[in-house]
Amino acid sequence: MNIKNSLKNSLKELQHFIPANFLNFLQYIHCSLIWRSLINWVSKPLEFNHKSVMVFSPHQDDETFGCGGMISQKCEQGIQVSVVFLTNGSGGNSSAEYLRDQIIKTRREESLTALNILGVTRENIHFLDQEDGNLQKLNHQDRKDLVLQIVKLINQYQPGEIYVPHHQDCHQDHEATYDLVKEAIREAKIIVRFLEYPIWLFWRSPLFILLKPQDLVTAYSYSIASVQEKKSQAIAAYSSQINSLPPGFINRFFHSQEIFFPAEYQ
Repeated sequence: MNIKNSLKNSLKELQHFIPANFLNFLQYIHCSLIWRSLINWVSKPLEFNHKSVMVFSPHQDDETFGCGGMISQKCEQGIQVSVVFLTNGSGGNSSAEYLRDQIIKTRREESLTALNILGVTRENIHFLDQEDGNLQKLNHQDRKDLVLQIVKLINQYQPGEIYVPHHQDCHQDHEATYDLVKEAIREAKIIVRFLEYPIWLFWRSPLFILLKPQDLVTAYSYSIASVQEKKSQAIAAYSSQINSLPPGFINRFFHSQEIFFPAEYQ
């Protein structure tokens, strides 16, 4: 186990000894301070371009939270945007098979509604239906098969930009998505702009412990003011998920800026 994973496990254990309300308050303040620092002082502006886009989302909602504004702006300009969901979104919320199936159905329907609001056409939305929470546990053959599916989609669309969750996003499916897509880009042998979007990064990665200042200085801020209302409507489409998130967690996703980080795939 590397040092970073050891720190993550230690922090998880420590959380058991902190009252939930107090922990949520600390995480909210921590996230807000980092977010404001990035927006106001640290980040560089990311300019709009006309490159086609593929967004890889571990679960149904990550794509809208992290990239909804960018997706909407691209679609408004007639630029092709495709979205790939890696898991089925079941989340292990219920052991009852019929309830699990209903969760999967609900989240799929919500994602189609949200992406329709943002302007993505149905034929450009793909569901790979891996088990939620299992992306880091795939055996060798299943992982190889999944990477091959991603390679085929990349070759089909030949995107100019690919967006994935941040590699330190403190969620096993999010970090696994980054690794899987990075491997697929290498195998596809294409030249593409590779960008990471943070979902849990600022909430769960304590500054100076898991998150270093040097990790933040490459941040880009991207203005989505012109489509901010569309993104808000798309977020609202995920009604089954919103109430299960920590209080205050989604506040920053209603902001007029999105944050992205450049990544290397070589």
